[in-house]
Amino acid sequence: MQRLKRLAAIGTLAFSALNCAADPGVTDTSITIGMSAPFSGPNAAYGLDMRQTIQNYFEQLNKNGGVNGRKLELVALDDGYETERTVANTKTLLKEKNAFALLSYYGSSPTTEAMNTVFGPAKVPLVGTISGAATLREPISGNPNSRYMFNVRASYADETDTIVNQLVSLGLKSIAVFYQNDGFGKSGLEGITTALKKHNLAPSAVGTVERNSVDVSKALEPIAKANPQAVIMVTLYKPTAAFVKAMKKSGQNPMFMTLSPVGTEQLVQELGPEARGIGISQVAPYPWNDSAPAVREYQKLVAKPGSYSYYGMEAYLMARTMVEGLKRAGKDLSRDKLVSALESMGGVDFGGYRVNYTPASRVGSRFVELTVIGPGGKVLR
Repeated sequence: MQRLKRLAAIGTLAFSALNCAADPGVTDTSITIGMSAPFSGPNAAYGLDMRQTIQNYFEQLNKNGGVNGRKLELVALDDGYETERTVANTKTLLKEKNAFALLSYYGSSPTTEAMNTVFGPAKVPLVGTISGAATLREPISGNPNSRYMFNVRASYADETDTIVNQLVSLGLKSIAVFYQNDGFGKSGLEGITTALKKHNLAPSAVGTVERNSVDVSKALEPIAKANPQAVIMVTLYKPTAAFVKAMKKSGQNPMFMTLSPVGTEQLVQELGPEARGIGISQVAPYPWNDSAPAVREYQKLVAKPGSYSYYGMEAYLMARTMVEGLKRAGKDLSRDKLVSALESMGGVDFGGYRVNYTPASRVGSRFVELTVIGPGGKVLR
């Protein structure tokens, strides 16, 4: 009898030791996932859309038993699209909220800084960010922190290459650039410059706007003076709308093109009829056509046709990627096992959208297609 009690005590101690050694954010019944995005300020629409989609998806999963018997809990913090707040949020998520892993961050500079100072050194994986910056796609051999950054969307280089090739194919050679003065804008400018160089061209004019600002006056003067045939805008929806209005007011009507982070639906709402004709590169499947299984599943989550969006579609794909990694990592979950599981996802097809990782690559996808805003604000492919 005493021997059985001793064995039971040893078993209890061993179980307790295993629990103490487990990574934070994992219990027998739950997994805590952290998120930092703008839920207030001029870019709140992006973060709110992403958060709602992920919450809907997690709720659906939890109703069906969760992942390997554990329910997913999302802890989302507002960063207002500010780098310092994103870094502070990341520290809070890991140290106070005990997030096991991170999901769906927003922006180039905030995410890059968080990767190199917080979640990378802590060896905590982040799946998906609304950024195509090269700084988040550095070779692991050159930056060990990038081992923990799993990109889902295509890069800005992929987007700008597609846009420039389209403009040049139409015979346009005078192409100006309007960009945001931060990691997002500078990465886009670099991609455009590189893409133009392939055609022996260079930007005909360049203008910039500060992050979270709509003061486009300094950018307007050099670009309007150049009288370009096209302007590629590497900006979010509010400065994009302000710039388009200012250009038209000054008598300029070039072909306007912009990158996916602009927020297609938000831009249409901000510009109204003036949005017609603006071209936008997209890095997620068209969310209003249910021919692809991934889109049908996303639409069921939203359940309101008027609420479909590219940001929601992309957030769903990020969440699907995280869940696939968690499933592959198994019941005996750890951050290191999640990283290895994600690395094993070579060419996974989510139903019309493929994600590809290897131990040496965190590219995710190279999916890019061009759209244009048509009559009534409808997005056309």
